[in-house]
Amino acid sequence: MARRTSLVSLDQISDINMTPLMDLTFILLITFIITFPLIEQGIAINLPKGKAADMPDSVSRSISLNLDKQLYLDDLPVSKVELLEAMAEIGLNEPDTTIYVRADRKLPYGEVVEIMRVLHDADITRMALVTEAEQ
Repeated sequence: MARRTSLVSLDQISDINMTPLMDLTFILLITFIITFPLIEQGIAINLPKGKAADMPDSVSRSISLNLDKQLYLDDLPVSKVELLEAMAEIGLNEPDTTIYVRADRKLPYGEVVEIMRVLHDADITRMALVTEAEQ
C-alpha cells in the first residue's frame, strides 16, 4: 500500500534572499570608489611643479598635451581642428565651463600658447593651467 502523506513538507519559499544582492551592491560600490580617482587622470603627463590652490568643483573639461604633442579632450584624442570646433561649441553653449589645460613640462612654451589661443578664439574665459603640487 502506498503512503498518502509525505515525510517532508515541501513549502514554497516566496521571499527573496537579500544578502547576496546586498553583497554584490557593496562590492560594486567599493570598486567604483577605488577606480573613479584613477579615471580622471587617464593620460600620463609629466606636469610642471608649482604652488596652486585646489581645483573647485564645477563643470569642467580638460585639454591634455603630452610630450609627443598629441592633444586629448577629456581623455579622447583629438586633432587641432576638432579641438577648435569643440571649444567653439563649448564657448557658445556652455559659457560657465572651466577648461583645465594639462601640458608636459618639457614642451616648448609655444605649444601651450597655441592651446590658449584656441580657448581665447572660442571666447572661453574660465581656464586654468594644471600643475603638480610642490613637496
